[in-house]
Amino acid sequence: MSRTQNQHHMTCARMLCLVLAVGWQTAEAQQFNFGGLESFSGGSTDSEVTAEAEFTPATDDRPATLFVTATIADGYHISAIDQAAGGPLPTKIVIDPKAGVEVLEEWQPIKPPKSHIDDEVWVGLELREHYEKVTWYAPIRLPANADPATLTISGTIEGQACNPHTCVPFEQSITAEQGDGVELPAGGMGGAEPATGTGSVGMQTVDGAADSETPLLTILAYGVLGGLILNLMPCVLPVIGLKVLSFAEQGGQSRARILMLNLFYVAGLMTVFMVLATLAALAKLGLSSESFGWGELYTLTWFKVSMTALVFAMALSFLGIWELPIPGFATSGKATELATREGPLGAFCMGVFTTILATPCSGPFLGPVFGFTISQSASVIYAIFAAVGLGMSLPYLLIGMFPGLVSWLPKPGAWMDTLKNLLGFVLLGTVVYLFSTINQGYFLATLTLIFGIWFSCWLIGRLPVTADSVQRRNTWLEAVAATAVVGAFAFQFLTPSSSMLPWQPYSPQALAAARAEGKTVMVDFTAQWCPTCKTNLKFAINRPKVKEWVEENDVVPLLADWTDRNEMIKQALRELNSQSIPLLAIYPADSSRGPIVIPDLLTQGRVLEALAAASSQASVYGKGTTASKLRNMQASNPQSRL
Repeated sequence: MSRTQNQHHMTCARMLCLVLAVGWQTAEAQQFNFGGLESFSGGSTDSEVTAEAEFTPATDDRPATLFVTATIADGYHISAIDQAAGGPLPTKIVIDPKAGVEVLEEWQPIKPPKSHIDDEVWVGLELREHYEKVTWYAPIRLPANADPATLTISGTIEGQACNPHTCVPFEQSITAEQGDGVELPAGGMGGAEPATGTGSVGMQTVDGAADSETPLLTILAYGVLGGLILNLMPCVLPVIGLKVLSFAEQGGQSRARILMLNLFYVAGLMTVFMVLATLAALAKLGLSSESFGWGELYTLTWFKVSMTALVFAMALSFLGIWELPIPGFATSGKATELATREGPLGAFCMGVFTTILATPCSGPFLGPVFGFTISQSASVIYAIFAAVGLGMSLPYLLIGMFPGLVSWLPKPGAWMDTLKNLLGFVLLGTVVYLFSTINQGYFLATLTLIFGIWFSCWLIGRLPVTADSVQRRNTWLEAVAATAVVGAFAFQFLTPSSSMLPWQPYSPQALAAARAEGKTVMVDFTAQWCPTCKTNLKFAINRPKVKEWVEENDVVPLLADWTDRNEMIKQALRELNSQSIPLLAIYPADSSRGPIVIPDLLTQGRVLEALAAASSQASVYGKGTTASKLRNMQASNPQSRL
């Protein structure tokens, strides 16, 4: 290797180490967690938070009331529903509108959350936290002519469970039926004390009150300072590294062009801030019943999946698998060529991308600044977000006006390609982090989508430089179609879906107890690693006709999950003369009769036939064996197999 090449690589390595060091120190300062083993699991394992719900019908002195209770594991806490924006994720309760139930007022906790002013991560922000167990209540309006005794209200509760070391998202389904409810605090509806969300930055009191005398100009100054610090957050580390490349490439260009490119970068950055301001002011503008705070977009699964896919595609572009079709985004494999010099569109898109990546981060000053927006008018919200955007833009505006500030950068050369490739691996690390924020149930679908994008980028990257416009168009259409097909398949078949059947965990005791009560039992032996099992569940077992039969005949469905080694399930399989799955076993209510065992790939007809045979019903479903024939099979062989 030549001395010049050595110098290029050493320069590149020093720059990367500098950028990584700044990001690491910032991450330590705000205790930023890139996901340990717990958070890499992609969300709650259902052990940190469990939820249940019930409702009481209206009485003479109180409206119908819905109660939602969350039980929190030892060592963990969750944020209050009214947690101010700019800090940890607030807990959210969403009621399915299908039941026709309307929530009339804000959710209130029976026991107020513990509150304190944070002095480490979200400096100056009031943190409102629930520990151990919390019950929320809200008055509701039931549908006209609805019978409370038979009414079922469904919904979800979602948020973030945290301990001193990590935070994991959780999302629990809730189903409420009529119950006794919980005794309300003094004052009844509205008796709990919510956070006021108003007041001065860094001066909120523990009980939620705040000093409202801080001038708006002071708030805006804090916003500018917080935006400036955002440039050092680990979220934007890879793109800041890319911006270093553009600064180096601008060396030797006219001051007017350098200023123009940096202004386009700032325009992209400010565009995103104005979009975020609009989302934060939706309720104030009358466009929606709720607004989105800073970083709250990352509570939406579709947004997190989209960002993961986008960052992965960017990483592939940095690594030379394909070239992003944005002139001047500096992702070409030949970064020193004139054709790939940074252009206005590339600078604008880079500003957009940088800001979107920054939104999960919250540095010093930003927590109380964004918390201040809760009680402000739309115009003040826009002003605060503009101040934060201005703060983040300051370095680029200064460099645009005084290019000599980056004269220490070496001239464009081979080191830029090496640094760009290394930044591609940093972006892949960002993909790992983004995966850790996605709910565990969407891991497989997202990973499948990632492989589809990988294939599409590889397909585009194979295009020869001499390809004409028709060939390029066709290749792009093929790549987009491939990604669309893979994505549609992944999120249609590989994501969580609500089960039609009321499954209960399998155990020999549960099986014996159900049969002792004279009930037929259906046991599905399955596992997460068994694709045929998943196919059976989706297309043969978890079906409306099977659900109808189960409900009408009081069948008890038990799920024997063999995902992890389990001697109890292995022994049950041995008793059924089997050592493999999938396997469906139907145990008749009459304990003197042996089970009907159906191995391998199932159809809905075979499942219904087995249920009919076990229930001694002479019915025929589809093309298959009649129930009477099945009973004859059982008479000759107590443990018959379909």
